[in-house]
Amino acid sequence: MSQTVSPEISPSTPSRKRTWPADFKDRLTCPLPDFREVLSVAWHGGIRPDIGDADQIPVLRAGLPPVLPVETAVTWVGHATYVLRIGGLTVLTDPVWSRKIPGVRQRLTPPGLAWSDLPHVDAVVISHNHYDHLDAPTIRRLPRGTPMFVPANLGSWFTRKGFKDVTELDWWESARVGEVSFDFVPAHHWSRRGLRDTCRSLWGGWVLTSPHQRVYFAGDTAYGDRFEQIGDRYPGIDLALMPVGAYEPRWFMRVTHVNPAEAVRACGDVGARRMATMHWGTFVLSGEPLMAPVREAREAWEAAGREPSDLWDMAIGETRVLSGDRSPFHTV
Repeated sequence: MSQTVSPEISPSTPSRKRTWPADFKDRLTCPLPDFREVLSVAWHGGIRPDIGDADQIPVLRAGLPPVLPVETAVTWVGHATYVLRIGGLTVLTDPVWSRKIPGVRQRLTPPGLAWSDLPHVDAVVISHNHYDHLDAPTIRRLPRGTPMFVPANLGSWFTRKGFKDVTELDWWESARVGEVSFDFVPAHHWSRRGLRDTCRSLWGGWVLTSPHQRVYFAGDTAYGDRFEQIGDRYPGIDLALMPVGAYEPRWFMRVTHVNPAEAVRACGDVGARRMATMHWGTFVLSGEPLMAPVREAREAWEAAGREPSDLWDMAIGETRVLSGDRSPFHTV
């Protein structure tokens, strides 16, 4: 059981009471699909694949194995949710334990870890406010004192629900819990929770660094030059948690999500030795066959000449462990 540690804001981060712009549309790198394009995809069935092979999605619900203080363990719960144990902390990424989220059919596979098996949570990181990444029923199950690290201008969503320890960050800003730094980094994406709040809050990924390992959680992202920027600022990433699903039809999804080949390329751009797949096998958000994301990720990884064992194409519920110290990190 990890101990509760209050977050500390690094000198690079201003006061928690922030004044944000009206929106972050200037951070977009591509125009968003317009209503006619969305209607066209829906009308032609572009996001309704056959789910007859859902039983092929691997599920391994074995609980959480023990982890040493000098190790980092990642357990895939499903979609973009990981239980990340790093630097003596337990951290959740975009936690979604709900059976169903608005707008899509119920999840194809159960959460890889029962909520009752979850240890004390030391922190939660949120990439953006889309419903498949920010799930209100799951968030409400957490103690109100849980430290929440969220994108700029998303903090009020949590404080309205009674959370008392909410830290908003802009890109390249950092906070710390114990010996672990939480750095918010850019992504090629966007945000919207309702009809009138497009890009009112920011979006991004997270780099978590302990004295022993460094992990990059990409959140939700298309491909672009921001990956190289992350790699330049945070050298020595041991593991990239990368989305590989929700990419077809490509003409529609390319401004929102990487495809598997782009995920592998992005892993190289950030300089990560290993890549763990996510954002597939849980919710049906797009038109590719259910097993295509992991199959194509394996093909792209092999084509790139990467070491096969460094692709962590994990089963839902599976845990893998990073061990051993790396050379000292250069932090920003």
